[in-house]
Amino acid sequence: MSKKSKNEYLKEVRKRYFKVNKEEKQKILDEFCKVCGYNRKYAIRLINKRSLNTKEKKRHKPGPKPRYNSPGILQFLKDLWISTNLICSPRMKAIIPYWLVWYKSEKNNLTKKDETLLREISPATIDRLLSPFRGRYEKRGLSTTRPGSMIRELIPIKTDQWNESRPGFVEVDTVAHCGNTVAGEYTKTVNIVDIATGWTIQRAVWGKGETNTFKAISEIELTLPFKLKGFDCDNGKEFMNYRLLKYFKNRTPKVSYTRSRAYHKNDNAHIEEKNWTIVRQYIGYDRLDKPGQVELLNDIYKNELYCLLNFFIPSTKLISKKRYGSKIKRCMINRRHLLKGYAIQSTLMKRKNQNSLE
Repeated sequence: MSKKSKNEYLKEVRKRYFKVNKEEKQKILDEFCKVCGYNRKYAIRLINKRSLNTKEKKRHKPGPKPRYNSPGILQFLKDLWISTNLICSPRMKAIIPYWLVWYKSEKNNLTKKDETLLREISPATIDRLLSPFRGRYEKRGLSTTRPGSMIRELIPIKTDQWNESRPGFVEVDTVAHCGNTVAGEYTKTVNIVDIATGWTIQRAVWGKGETNTFKAISEIELTLPFKLKGFDCDNGKEFMNYRLLKYFKNRTPKVSYTRSRAYHKNDNAHIEEKNWTIVRQYIGYDRLDKPGQVELLNDIYKNELYCLLNFFIPSTKLISKKRYGSKIKRCMINRRHLLKGYAIQSTLMKRKNQNSLE
């Protein structure tokens, strides 16, 4: 007899068992033990059990009660994570106090208790709460970098810029908006990042010619909130040309003009990371093969994206790494305290450049 059949039979036995006298109960109990093959004491316990569906009480989970299970907190973290283009939890923790003011005025679905908890939340808790929303990216872009000419012998190789602490030393690269083919003319993005501060600027250009690229670099230099001291690029012909070589060498003070090793992308790891996290994630992989799209893309780069990346999303820098057995602990510094100072400098420099042009 199956367990399901025994339970059904037990229900019928109980209906008769509690309505009869002691002698009849003994007969019913004998019948129940014979049919189901139960021990007499076990059969008595089954019949006297209050309910067949009674579940044992769950064991109390040790530790404090969950505090961050509020729908308002989860929704805020999700909205902030998406708005900042899926940044990591340490950087998100740094900007939560600044975004809370805007979020309260726009959404107004946070209680005072939620605000207090959000200001105290740790990066590990953020990762745990956002884990159901995380996904993986599978797209990869096409590479359009080609080796330069003999000018490579005139430009030194630099691979020790990792510990640069002074602003002004930048890495630069181009990102092709070519879609699935590199044939024909299309829009490219000149992407620049400062190694020390993480300050980043983008400009769209038409084609891969050195003239348009040089104009974009000159405009970016006027926008930087600090003086350009070092310019590190890959081996593409849009950067490795005599125009840029004269531009950086024939000035006082001279700008350090260096390049990476051929086929060693990790030499330009700072800008290669920004190519993905900024250009690809915000602009995408579509083909932009109309000249009018350059102006529209530059409007986004000069206004919304420039302010978002440099004033509202902080960056972090690795200070040291220590090994504890099989684990490596990384010590990071958050550079959000630099944002306000550079914002003021950037505004003053823009005004100065406009006055000089007038």
